[in-house]
Amino acid sequence: MEILLAKRAGFCFGVKRATQMAFEAAEKEGETFTLGPIIHSPQVVQRLEGMGVKVLSDLEGIGNGTVIIRSHGVTSAELEDAVRRQLEVVDATCPFVKKAQEHVKRLSHDGYTVVVVGDADHPEVQGIVSYAEGPVHVVGSGEEAARLPNMKKVGVVAQTTQSFETLKNVVKECLLKGGEIRVFNTICDATAVRQDEAKALAREVDCMIVIGGFNSANTKRLAEVCSELQPRTYHIETAQELDASWFQGVERVGVTAGASTPKWLIDEVIERIQEFDNKKKG
Repeated sequence: MEILLAKRAGFCFGVKRATQMAFEAAEKEGETFTLGPIIHSPQVVQRLEGMGVKVLSDLEGIGNGTVIIRSHGVTSAELEDAVRRQLEVVDATCPFVKKAQEHVKRLSHDGYTVVVVGDADHPEVQGIVSYAEGPVHVVGSGEEAARLPNMKKVGVVAQTTQSFETLKNVVKECLLKGGEIRVFNTICDATAVRQDEAKALAREVDCMIVIGGFNSANTKRLAEVCSELQPRTYHIETAQELDASWFQGVERVGVTAGASTPKWLIDEVIERIQEFDNKKKG
């Protein structure tokens, strides 16, 4: 059985940067916290917890120590709260997410109604939205955008892990809603490249394995695009979830992973698939 691994499977630039900053902060003395999970990988979060890094949902009752801002960013109010408490802040927000926050702040300040293309429940989107000073809407599709009210000036940004197709559909609808429109394509290149690689791989194999946190938006999207081309697509977090029956009659297996998936998890999955293959041959 041949195993084909996508070239860019695993950590993207922003996630690699955030985890490195978190592990470096964990080695210093004093209490260390993250506001929400540093990345959407339960296994990485667990390793940091083993080093004493606690995950907090808010800073209530925290008067000292180091707080790490997760790669998805936090709301402007949460960041201000950390500064007000005089905590040492390690800002590991992905630079691409930071750019989206800055665009929203500037657009809003200049009188634009902001439309954010993304998942309203995702922490990255919640953080981006918080930088708006005026009206802001979150939409996840062209259909949702079609229900927006008419707006004089419209500014559009996207969650960094959104598909370009969804952004285009939303922009089309916004063109019908406003007299003036500004669009910033804030989709991260790493997301688009991973999706293109995953599609190409799914067309070539008999089975696709997508590795990453079940709470990871970009991993779920990878699984979706692969499933459209290869019905035998399985989204897992760890090698323990693999099932030998998935590989019956399979000659080529494709493996990809979300941007928050560490290399050691990918290696464990590949080793487990190889074990299944060796048992079949034996």
